Amino acid sequence: MRYKLIACEILCREFADALARSPHTIDVEFLGKGLHDRAGSSMRDEIQARIDAVPEGEYDAILLGYALCGNGLDGLKARGTPLVAPRAHDCITLLMGSRSRYEEEFHRNPGTYFRSTGWLERGQGLEPLVTLQTGAGASLNDLVAQYGEENGRYLYETLNSYKQSYSRLAYIHTGLAPDAEFAERTRAEAVERGWAFAEIEGSLRLFRQLLAGEWDDDDFVVVRPGGRLAARYDEQILGVVEQEEPAS
Repeated sequence: MRYKLIACEILCREFADALARSPHTIDVEFLGKGLHDRAGSSMRDEIQARIDAVPEGEYDAILLGYALCGNGLDGLKARGTPLVAPRAHDCITLLMGSRSRYEEEFHRNPGTYFRSTGWLERGQGLEPLVTLQTGAGASLNDLVAQYGEENGRYLYETLNSYKQSYSRLAYIHTGLAPDAEFAERTRAEAVERGWAFAEIEGSLRLFRQLLAGEWDDDDFVVVRPGGRLAARYDEQILGVVEQEEPAS
C-alpha cells in the first residue's frame, strides 16, 4: 500500500518511529504547530487545501496525523482518496495511546498540564504569534499601556486565569528522546511555576497502527471519497457523514 501522511510537526519524532516500522510506502508532509494553535476553521481550511492537492489515484489513503484539536478536523472532506484519522480529542490522547488512558489520568490528576518532546523542541517559537494574536504571555504593564488601567488588568487576569486550574506539570515519556534533557526542562518549568512534577509513561501504539494500516473502528475513522469528517460529542469523538445522494 502507498499512503500520504499529513501531520503536525509536534509529533515528528513519534511518526518518524512509526514510519520506520511500517510495511507500507508512506510520503510525509508535516505542517507547522501554529496551525494547531489557530484551530477551528483556519486549521481545517489549511489541511483541506493539502488534501485537495494530493493527486487522485496516487495513494490508497491519506492519513491525518492530528487529533480533533479544537474542531480543526470537523468538516474535512475526502475527495478521490479515503481519509483516515484517529479518534482523539488532542495530541495528549495520541501520546498516551488511548482515550481511556487519557481519561484515567485526567480523572486521577485533573490539575495536570502536559509537555512532550515535540512541544518542547518545536513549540517555543510560537510565543510571539500567540502573544500578538491573543495577548497571552503579555505582561500586566504592556496590557495596561495598550488598553488602559481597568481594561488592561481585566485582560491580564482573564488571560492568566488558566494557571489557577493547574498544580502539576507532567512530561510524557515515549522513549524517543536521546537523553533526559526534555524531562529536566519540564521539571525546571514546574519548579518555576510552583507546580508538582511528574513523568508519565506514554505509548506509540496509535502512531504505529495508523501507519501500519491497522484501523480498528474503536480507535480510527475512515472516510470514503465523497464523505466528510464530523465532530461528535460522545466517546467516539469523530464520525463520518457519507456522500449525500442528489435530490431526485
